[in-house]
Amino acid sequence: MTQPAWTPSQQTIEQSRMVQFMKKLGFSDVEEFRKQSIQDVAWFWEKVVQDLGIHWTAPYRQVLEKADGIEHAKWFVDGKMNLAYNALDQFLEDPISRDRVAIIYENESGKHDEWTYQQLWGEVNKCANGLQKLGLQAGDRVAIYLPMIVENVVAMLAIAKIGAIFTPCFSGFGADALSTRINDCRARFLITADGSTRRGKVVAMKEEADRAVEQSPSIEKVIVVSNIGKDVSMMDGRDLLWSSVMTDMKPLPCHPTDANDPFMIIYTSGTTGRPKGTVHVHAGFPIKAAFDEGYCMDVRTDDVICWVTDMGWMMGPWKVFGTLLNGATIVLFDGTPDYPNPGRLWELVGKYQITHLGISPTLIRVLMKQGESWIEAHDISSLRVFGSTGEPWNPDPWHWLFEKVGKKQVPIFNYSGGTEISGGILGNVIVKPQVPCGFNMAIPGMDVEIYDEEGQPVRGEVGELVIKQPWVGMTQGFWQDDLRYLEAYWSRWPKTWVHGDWVQMDESGMYYITGRSDDTIKIAGKRLGPAEMESVLVAYPGVVEAVTIGVPDADKGEVAVCFVVVKAAPDHSSTEFSLEIGNFVGERMGKALRPKVVHLIQELPKTRNGKILRRVVKAAYTGKALGDISSLENPQSVDEIHKLSMVFD
Repeated sequence: MTQPAWTPSQQTIEQSRMVQFMKKLGFSDVEEFRKQSIQDVAWFWEKVVQDLGIHWTAPYRQVLEKADGIEHAKWFVDGKMNLAYNALDQFLEDPISRDRVAIIYENESGKHDEWTYQQLWGEVNKCANGLQKLGLQAGDRVAIYLPMIVENVVAMLAIAKIGAIFTPCFSGFGADALSTRINDCRARFLITADGSTRRGKVVAMKEEADRAVEQSPSIEKVIVVSNIGKDVSMMDGRDLLWSSVMTDMKPLPCHPTDANDPFMIIYTSGTTGRPKGTVHVHAGFPIKAAFDEGYCMDVRTDDVICWVTDMGWMMGPWKVFGTLLNGATIVLFDGTPDYPNPGRLWELVGKYQITHLGISPTLIRVLMKQGESWIEAHDISSLRVFGSTGEPWNPDPWHWLFEKVGKKQVPIFNYSGGTEISGGILGNVIVKPQVPCGFNMAIPGMDVEIYDEEGQPVRGEVGELVIKQPWVGMTQGFWQDDLRYLEAYWSRWPKTWVHGDWVQMDESGMYYITGRSDDTIKIAGKRLGPAEMESVLVAYPGVVEAVTIGVPDADKGEVAVCFVVVKAAPDHSSTEFSLEIGNFVGERMGKALRPKVVHLIQELPKTRNGKILRRVVKAAYTGKALGDISSLENPQSVDEIHKLSMVFD
């Protein structure tokens, strides 16, 4: 059993929002509370919305309805509410709340600004009025292709306010990826920017947007934010400036949306076929995000939240709605966390007194190479919680963050779920001890189990992560593709959501994710999660990052092939160094699991928020279709793997 690395103080436990919520409901033990949360999920989520103070313009008649099956469960049936009111308008009723800072913004060059809840409300009203005058109506779709600037948040809230639906798109997309999403949801409007900067270089977003619109016949208007002052072409009758939309300041009431009306379609990349448009509703995603952030991460009104992400990824909207529904402050950073120097992220923490900082293991692996001097140059004592999502941890970067950055005082809220979940399935609630790289419980309200290949619960061995009951925030399906949704999550076992993660629970109740179940390697009958081998690889001196994939083998069925990035070129041949690494893995894991080959490469395929795409590595190496790679920040990395590739039948 792994020993806890961090244990909350009694004061931390007693003052936490989770424990205060539990006590209101008559619970003193968090495990008993979690058990009750899944024995009666309707009871639990109703108590959550009551405690969050969710405002209803018309009451719901039933908390949970499963008339169309668990796969299409409805929450707060016939209730009327609008997320924009709950995230923004409600705070204007209190003088203290309306003057609280809602958003702090800083870009790559250091320009910064801030908006109170009242100021943000004014901007959202102007945007909503302008969009309505252009003819946007409830149910219409709008694609948002913007960097991490305040206009991104304003647009999302304004679109939701009038009952329309937005599709947030990754700011690094090319025209083809953008048009795919526009065409799938048949967006009427596109909101974009003249450009942005990335490591000091201009990213020409309007030109890319124009190319996308050429392939997107549904687009009627293109609204352009002047972000960097770049001259761009504007098509008469179609294109207009953001400033020309933002002219009418009169208060606009929120559209009386139904609890189950969509407000967002956010796309996830698939291994094959077009991206999946997950549909999220007003009384779903925002409530799940607000609960996970507010109660599990212990976010309060005086806290400041920064998550290194893009609005095109789930954690972007999650941060916006989770933070605003909790009445806290968002830091929007439109830049690179290690530019112009490796201390940039820690500088932000000190400057804005960030309390909750969201990162990825890959980002920490990058920053730890630069040493601790960049941290020590800044006062980061405001930090209360680290957030982490996107991929499993390896021990070394976890310990570096916990010990060198957090000085063993700041817990790491390891968090795993997905775009379809609206937040987390597993987490590290701060009222329980935490172990390195693991999760200390399933999030309350999530009825989680681990199944073996026969669909039976298992402990102490790796199995398939499943969810047995619906939850608030569960996607309402894929946009106009219900069959694909059912096949993706509900087709393996009856009335059971199969998430696609391999998970193991130890005897102490701690969870560990070993990788995606479709990444699992079976070597001579032994099942291996790639993250397990990757942790050994990065423990070898000089190895910075690693990916392990399984490839067909005539003798063993499958063998492991590894790709590693090293700090510097080895002082002897690459072939010898690769053999040394392979032997090291064999010594640690057993000769039967020794990798077939270890390749030294320059970089691994990553998204902008640092997530390594293992499936792309495997597809490139085995000669299979790459699937959707539009989220890649470094597509050239695929070419390097192609050159090493082997062709398999």
